[in-house]
Amino acid sequence: MSVQVETMEKNLAKLTVQVSAEDLEKAVQQAFLKNKNRFNVPGFRKGKVPRAMIEKMYGVGVFYEDAVNSVIPEAYAQASDESGLEIVSRPEIHVTEVEAGKGVTFEATVAVKPVVTLGQYKGVAVAKADVEATEEEIMAEIRKEQEKNAVMVTVEDRPAAMGDTVTIDYEGFVDGEAFPGGKGEDHPLVLGSHSFIDTFEDQLAGKNVGDDVDVNVTFPEEYHVENLKGKPALFKVKVKGIRTRELPEIDDEFAGEVSDFETLEEYKASIKEAVEKKKADAAKARKEDEALAKIIEDSQMDIPDMMVETQAENMLDDQARRLQSQGLNMQMYMQYTGMTEQMMLDQLKPEALRRIQARLVLEAIAREENIEISEEELEKEFAAMAEAYNMDVDKVKERMGKTGIDRTKENLAVEKAADLIVEQAVETEEPKEEKSEEESA
Repeated sequence: MSVQVETMEKNLAKLTVQVSAEDLEKAVQQAFLKNKNRFNVPGFRKGKVPRAMIEKMYGVGVFYEDAVNSVIPEAYAQASDESGLEIVSRPEIHVTEVEAGKGVTFEATVAVKPVVTLGQYKGVAVAKADVEATEEEIMAEIRKEQEKNAVMVTVEDRPAAMGDTVTIDYEGFVDGEAFPGGKGEDHPLVLGSHSFIDTFEDQLAGKNVGDDVDVNVTFPEEYHVENLKGKPALFKVKVKGIRTRELPEIDDEFAGEVSDFETLEEYKASIKEAVEKKKADAAKARKEDEALAKIIEDSQMDIPDMMVETQAENMLDDQARRLQSQGLNMQMYMQYTGMTEQMMLDQLKPEALRRIQARLVLEAIAREENIEISEEELEKEFAAMAEAYNMDVDKVKERMGKTGIDRTKENLAVEKAADLIVEQAVETEEPKEEKSEEESA
């Protein structure tokens, strides 16, 4: 096999690859052995027709397509290694020659990693973020826990109120006639949940257990049952029970039940710490995004379309795997959304471009800053992977191979570069909007 490399504009390159006549002949013979049972020739048993007879009847190139498809992947992989190029896209393959005695010649057009000319990346101005937990945020988290620990209690000393759960029997009538699906018994209904149509729930507020209530409503015009659309209806309702959610008091006892702390003060302190960590993590991510956006804008790089298309395809593959983990597949998803594969790829391309730009810039910063990953840092990462996948560290390394290990080191260097731009970013107060004369007054 031989390969010639031609550099092209916009970070593209063309590899012209020649596969030997011997390798083509081996592939043709394999294609013959694979497909020989498909041919029926009078005078021969199925699968026993000589290759020469098939080629005479169907043409000498009858097995070329299968043969070429089998030799190209390995030949391209070898050619891409020999080229010395840092290829960042799937290849566009064009076969230019297939001939016995000469072999196969094909061209592979690929995108190569662009060179980045960095702009300013230290001291980039970003908006200052407030990471201190407010009393409202702390109490909001505590109230979430309070809601989780609510209990349902029977109400006996008052009428039903919005937010209560009433147990009802009901039957609906339109034009004096009961209609299918309009009857229920012992149905729990949360007043204010808008589970039932129109003002049904409002008309039960203020009613007591044992009350018989005539509830008058109108079905919406877009109702799913055709003969009920827009029709007025009467529901005969019997209120059989009322329950309400009772929230525990927020005190030391509550804190002891929902946490490892004995006092409410200690519990609030732990919530404050958790809220501030969450806000700090979010602020760091926002600072990184904002700083990266400005660095990208101030840097120069020519991103080939093929690179963006490959990134979008990879993102779509990731989405397909996530759907599969949820019991769906891409065909089902496209039917539900009305999207085509190309529409989805086009939708992903802006984010694909942003990811490429961010990665290239961070890699360039890592090189500029001579960021290196120590063996200790690498081993720590392998240990984390082993724990996540419940595998031995040595097994993780074995599966990753040299390419995977090098990629891991590169990823860690990129993470360090991201930390650097965040650490060196300059936080500035966001300009406050000036009030108009009317607002000032």
